[in-house]
Amino acid sequence: MPPFPPCCGLIIVASRQPVPLQGIWVDVQVKGFVADVSATLKYKNKEEKAVESVFVFPMDEDSAIYNFEATIEGKKIVADLQEKEQAHKTYDEAISQGKQAFLLEEDESSADIFSCRVGNLPPGQEAEVNLKYVRELSVGADGAVRFVLPAVLNPRYTPKDHNVSITATRPQVPISGIPYSLNAQFQSAYGIAKIESNCNITPLEYTDNDKTSGKVSLVEGHKFERDVELLAYYTDVNKPSVTVEAGLGATDTAQESRPTPSGSIMAESVAMLNFYPSFPAGQEQSNCGEFIFLVDRSGSMEWSMNSGPNAPRRIHSARETLVLLLKSLPLGCYFNIYGFGSRFEAFFSESVEYTQQSMEEAVKKVNKMDADFGGTEILQPLKKIYQTAGRAEHPRQLFVFTDGEVENTKQVINEVRKNLKKHRCFTFGIGEGASTSLIKGMARAGSGTFEFITGKDRMQPKVLRALKCSLQPPVKDISLTWTLPSSVEAVVLSKVPTAIFHGQRSIVYAQLKGKVENEADGEVCLQYKFKDEIIKNDLRFPLKVQNAERPTIHRLAAKTLISVLEHRTESPSKNVKKKILETSLQSGVVSSLTAYVAVNKDTKTRVKVPPVRRDVPDPAYRMVGSAFHGGHRRMAWSARKAKPQVDLPLYSSLEISKMGSCSFERPHFDSYDDIIYKADVEPPPLVRLITVQNADGSWYLTPKISAVLGISEADIKTENPDQNVEVSVWVTVLAVIWLHTTCVDQREEWELLEGKAISWVKAKAGSSLREFVRAGNEQLKSSVDPKVFGL
Repeated sequence: MPPFPPCCGLIIVASRQPVPLQGIWVDVQVKGFVADVSATLKYKNKEEKAVESVFVFPMDEDSAIYNFEATIEGKKIVADLQEKEQAHKTYDEAISQGKQAFLLEEDESSADIFSCRVGNLPPGQEAEVNLKYVRELSVGADGAVRFVLPAVLNPRYTPKDHNVSITATRPQVPISGIPYSLNAQFQSAYGIAKIESNCNITPLEYTDNDKTSGKVSLVEGHKFERDVELLAYYTDVNKPSVTVEAGLGATDTAQESRPTPSGSIMAESVAMLNFYPSFPAGQEQSNCGEFIFLVDRSGSMEWSMNSGPNAPRRIHSARETLVLLLKSLPLGCYFNIYGFGSRFEAFFSESVEYTQQSMEEAVKKVNKMDADFGGTEILQPLKKIYQTAGRAEHPRQLFVFTDGEVENTKQVINEVRKNLKKHRCFTFGIGEGASTSLIKGMARAGSGTFEFITGKDRMQPKVLRALKCSLQPPVKDISLTWTLPSSVEAVVLSKVPTAIFHGQRSIVYAQLKGKVENEADGEVCLQYKFKDEIIKNDLRFPLKVQNAERPTIHRLAAKTLISVLEHRTESPSKNVKKKILETSLQSGVVSSLTAYVAVNKDTKTRVKVPPVRRDVPDPAYRMVGSAFHGGHRRMAWSARKAKPQVDLPLYSSLEISKMGSCSFERPHFDSYDDIIYKADVEPPPLVRLITVQNADGSWYLTPKISAVLGISEADIKTENPDQNVEVSVWVTVLAVIWLHTTCVDQREEWELLEGKAISWVKAKAGSSLREFVRAGNEQLKSSVDPKVFGL
C-alpha cells in the first residue's frame, strides 16, 4: 500500500539546494471557541548567491490573517496591507533595487492556500517572518473544541484548459531536523476537563485554581509532517452565547499605522452570536428523499487514512461507509451512486427506488469500487447530476466524498450555488490536506453540513450524522429579530442561516452601530418554523463592554463579511469589489484583492543581480501525481511478496506540461485478497452484521448472522419463543439486542438501521414482541430495556 504520506515527490533540479527554511515556532491563544495564532518561520540562505524563497502553505479557509512582519539584519519591518496589484508592484520594485522584501498573499484559485516570498536574501543571511491570524473553532459531536494547525498541502488536481496549480510547481521532499515548536494556551469560562491531540503533547497544566485556563505544548522533537490537532473538552460546551467587542479608537492597537475611520467595521462594536438550535423531542425522520452519493475514485484515494501501521485505505473506508449508508436509507426513497476521477460513471442511469433488489445490486458494485479513475475532475459529474430531473416529492440530498485536491475550487462551488434550490449538499473531506475551501464552500453553498475525517477519525459516524440531518424535515422561515435601544442599530455582517440542523451550532456576526447609554442590554431572537411549529431561540446580552486587548471578534467579522461578498456571485461587481477592498484594508484582514508587503528600506547589503528563486518544499511532503495536468502519475506495481511497490520517477516542471492525460495503472493481481495489506483481515463483527441486513431492516437466518451472534443456526431455530412467527423476527430481535450489548460505543453508526429493524419487528411480532425481547436477553445474557423496542 502506498505509505502515508508517500516519501517521494516532484523535485525541480534548480532547487536541489539546502532548504532555506530553518525553523517554525507557533503560539496559540484559545479563548472559548476562537483561536488567535502567531506563527514564525526562520530562513537562512546557505548558498553563495542571493535567493528569493517561496513557501506555499495551507490555511483553513475561515482563517483571518491580520498581521505580517519580518525581522532581518536585526530590524523588525511591519508589512503594509495593500491592494494586490500595488503590493506586487511594491515588491518587484524593491527586488529590482536590490532591497530585501517580503510578500504574503492568498492564492487566486483557492482561499485556503497562501504563499510567502522572501526576496533578496544575501548569502549567509537569516530572516524571520511572522504572521498572525484568528479563526473560529468547530465543536465535534463528542463536545470537543477542535483546533487544527494545517501542515499538509496536497497538490491540487488541475483540469484541462486551466493554469497549472501553484501546488504542482514546487518541490515536495522530506525535510528533517527543522526545529518546530507549538505552545497553546486555552481559556474557557466553563472550565477545561482535558486536552487531547493526535501528536505527542505535554500533560495539561492548569494555570489557575478553578481550571478555566491551561496550557500544553508539543513534545520536543516533533516533526512538521502532518496536521497538528488539539481537542479541548470544556465542562459546558453546547451553551448559546453572545460575545460583544467594543469598537476601536483612532487606530488599531495591534498596528498603530492603520487608521480606524469613523463608521468602518472596526470603529463600531461587533457581536458574535452562537446559537444551538434544538427541536421538539421525538420528532420522526422523513422517509422521502433522493440520495445521491458522489465518491472520489481518483488515485490519491489509494492513500492511507492516517500514518498508523494498519490504517485502512481511503477508498476502503469509503466503501465500508457506502454500505452502511445503503443499509440505513429509508424504504421508499430513491438513490444513486456516482464515482468520479478523470472520468465519472453512475451505478444507474437515473436514481432508482430503494428496494431489496436495488440495494443488493448497489452493494455488489460498491464492493468493486477502487481508486482507479485517475485525476480529480468533480465539476463534470456535478453538472450531470444537476441536469438530471429530480422528483418533487423526494427532495434531493447530495453527499460528496473527496480528499479535496482540485484546482477549480471556485468553479465547483459556484456550480453548487447555482443549483441551491434543487438540493442540499453534504460534504466530507477525507484525509489530511483536504481543501477546506472546497469542502466548506460546497456545503455552505448547498445549505448542508461538512465534516473532515483525519488522523484516526472513523468516517462512518460523521457520515451517519449527516444522513440524520438530511432526513430531518427542512427548517423554514428563518429570521433574526433584534430588541435594542433606539440609539443602537444592528447590521448583520454574515448571512442569516439558510439551513438549521438539530445540535449544529449557528454563528452570526453583527455590527452594533450607535451610542450606548448607561448599562443597557440588547436581545436577539433566532426564529424558525419546523413543520407546523414556530421555534424561538432568545439571547440577551450587555451592550456596554470594555475595550478588547485584541479585536479578535472584529477580525472574524471582517473575514466573514469579505467571504460573503467574495462568494456572492461568480464575478463580483465593481461596487462589491470596492466593499471587499475597504473592509480588508480597514481591518487588516487579507482578502483575494489584497496582499501584505514589507520592504527593508535600510537594506545594508543590496543585491546587484537578480536573486535565484528557491521554492521551499512543504515540510509535510506529498506525492504530486494528483497535481499533474490531466491526471495522476503512472504507477508501476510489483507483485513481489504480494505487496505493491511504487515506482516514482522524477519529472521536471517542463515535462509535466508535456505529459497531458496520464493513466493510473492498476495492480494486476487475480484477487485483492492476495494483497498483503488486505490478506487475512476479517471485517469487524459490526460490519459483518450490517452487511447481511435487508433493506426493510430485517435479518434472515444465515450462517453469517449466526457466526456474529455466536449461536448456531439450529439453536436459534429451537429457541424461537413463538414458532408460529417467522424465524427472521426472532433473528432481528437478537441482532438488535446484540447491537445494544456489544456495540453501544458505535451507536451513531447503527442507530438508523436499528430504527428500521424495530419498525419491521413491531409490525411482524405483534403481541409476542415482549416475549421475544425477554427470550433474546436471556439467550444473549443481556438486559436491554424493552423500551428500546417501544414497549
